[in-house]
Amino acid sequence: MDLIPKHIFFTKGKGVHKDKLASFELALRKAGIEKCNLVYVSSIFPPKCEIIPKARGVKKINPGQITFCVMARSETNEPNRLISAAVGLAVPKDRKHYGYISEHHSFGQTARKAGDYAEDLAATMLATTLGIAFDPDEYKASEYIFKSTNICQSTEGNKHGKWTTAIAAAVMLL
Repeated sequence: MDLIPKHIFFTKGKGVHKDKLASFELALRKAGIEKCNLVYVSSIFPPKCEIIPKARGVKKINPGQITFCVMARSETNEPNRLISAAVGLAVPKDRKHYGYISEHHSFGQTARKAGDYAEDLAATMLATTLGIAFDPDEYKASEYIFKSTNICQSTEGNKHGKWTTAIAAAVMLL
C-alpha cells in the first residue's frame, strides 16, 4: 500500500489549562485537528502534493482517523514566558522532486523570528539535497526553490502559571 499524501494543510493553535495534557488538547482544538489520531512523521514534503486551505483540510478529516503530521510543540507553566512553535516549508520548482518541512520549538523568540528560522531550516535542507550553495538571505531568488513559507504560533505563558501550549503543524492527507 502506498501511503504518499496527496494533500497537505498548515494549522496552528494555543491552549491554556491547569493540566499540561489538557492545554495540549485545547491547542489541538484551536488548530482543528483534535479529532485525529496523530502520527508524527519526519520532514519530507511529498512530490506533487497539493497545499490546500485549512478549512478544506479539516473537512476531509473523520473522527478517529490516523493522520500524519509534522508538528512543532512548545509549552510552559512559567508566567509570561514567550514560547513559539513553527513549521517551515520549502518546495522545489521541479514538483517531481520532494521538498522539506521543518519544525522549530523555541523560548524567547517572537513569531516572526521563529517562523523565519523554521522556513530557513526547510530551505537549507532542500538546498543541500539539491546540491546547491545556500545563503538564507538569498534563497528566495533561487532558480531551484519555488516556494518557501512558514506557520507559527507564539504566545506568552499564562500569568497565573497555568500550562500554556503552542503548536504548529503540517497535516498530511492521503
